[in-house]
Amino acid sequence: MYCGAELSGSAYCPNCGRDISVQRQAIVLSGIYYNQGLEKAQVRDLTGAILLLRRSLKFNKENIDARNLLGLVYFETGEAVSAFSEWVISRNLRPEHNLASRYIAELEREGAKLDVIRHTIKKYNGALANCRSGNVDVAEIQLKKLLTQNPKLIKGYHLLALLYMNGNEYEKARKLLKKAIRIDRTNTTTLRFLREIDRETGVVTKLEPRFSFFGGQEKEEHPQIRQSRREKRAIPIRETPLTVTAFSMVAGFLVGAAAIWFLFVPVRTAEIQQEANRKVIEYSTDMAENEKQMQLMQEELEASREAVANVNDEIAAASVKATAYENLAKAVNAYNNNEFDQAMNALSAVDTSQLSREAREIVLELGGTTVASMLQSFRASGLMAYNNGNYAEAVRNLEKAKAIEDEDYDVLLYLGHSYRMMGDTTNADLNYKRIISLWPDTNRSATAVEFVTDYSDLNMGGNAEAGEQPAPEAENTDNAGGA
Repeated sequence: MYCGAELSGSAYCPNCGRDISVQRQAIVLSGIYYNQGLEKAQVRDLTGAILLLRRSLKFNKENIDARNLLGLVYFETGEAVSAFSEWVISRNLRPEHNLASRYIAELEREGAKLDVIRHTIKKYNGALANCRSGNVDVAEIQLKKLLTQNPKLIKGYHLLALLYMNGNEYEKARKLLKKAIRIDRTNTTTLRFLREIDRETGVVTKLEPRFSFFGGQEKEEHPQIRQSRREKRAIPIRETPLTVTAFSMVAGFLVGAAAIWFLFVPVRTAEIQQEANRKVIEYSTDMAENEKQMQLMQEELEASREAVANVNDEIAAASVKATAYENLAKAVNAYNNNEFDQAMNALSAVDTSQLSREAREIVLELGGTTVASMLQSFRASGLMAYNNGNYAEAVRNLEKAKAIEDEDYDVLLYLGHSYRMMGDTTNADLNYKRIISLWPDTNRSATAVEFVTDYSDLNMGGNAEAGEQPAPEAENTDNAGGA
């Protein structure tokens, strides 16, 4: 235990020289308790066996035989999980030549049986929870069903017996506890419950099996009684007539048939009734279990539907928000590429309610910058086209600039000039008269008047010669829309 060396017959370790007498005593005590636990297990004193085997492992946790036997005892009492734990520990301590490996392999090979045992343990926990919450009827049904599936689960017998005792059904509880005592003869809980039932009913529970009618022990007869029987058998019997014999046979047959009828039929009827009651109990148990499962499934379905609805709402909100940011990104890219029309279209499609405060500020700033850039671009393109004599292109760009800002002097003046050079005096006069109305009594107004062809609504004269192309000019005075 100090250096891990293999021990010899000496009282001291051959490697490190430490005193190992205490270790030897512990190993010897572990073996003694294991032997006592084995004796207890062989007579089905499982509770005593568990106590002794635990004590054996307390002195020597590497006692593989004691640990394997403890797992077997646990398994016999219905505690499959505890048994499996002990066998796993045993296999880890000794991976080779260990019976625990075979036990585990058999359990894993019979997966259905192991699943049934696990299911019954879950049912027991559920029944215990129902007892604590006051659902005694449901707990009773669950315990009856699990005991049919795992008839060795002593805790199940104890809990169901407690429910019967709580309902003053002491005989049912006694019957259950007698089944439990056959599994573990000295279980203290079982004996305590039986003692309580005996105290309440005033009837002592007989645990030893009674002798059967045919297999019981025969009492020794007195010699005189045996002699009297011999003498009776020695008395000669007179011969009877054939009719009397036949009558006796018929009478005996009828009496036997009647006895069979009155004895067998009630027993058979009782068996049929018990079988029917058992079927009813199983059906009721299954119905209650199914109703509970249906209720749980309905609750899970409602929760799933609510979760799906919430997820769909979140997805829709996220989609709307993503669309808003996507349009904003399109607007920024279009602006960077000097595609101002596309930038304005993308900005108009942005839902600002889905954006953050910083993103909304970007939209406002980008919108103003885009409008100003578009105005400048259309005006410059129009003036360039006018200077190049491309009046149709000038009209197309200057009309776009006018749509953005209809009070820009340069845009209105050269738009009128472009229409006039194309021979469209009507649209030319509209732009000239717009300048006159916006800046009356100014140089701008005087310049526009020179090119008006229709004076019908003006009180001033003079016009420029048709076909004369004025040079591009841009006043700085009062030019609200100048570059």
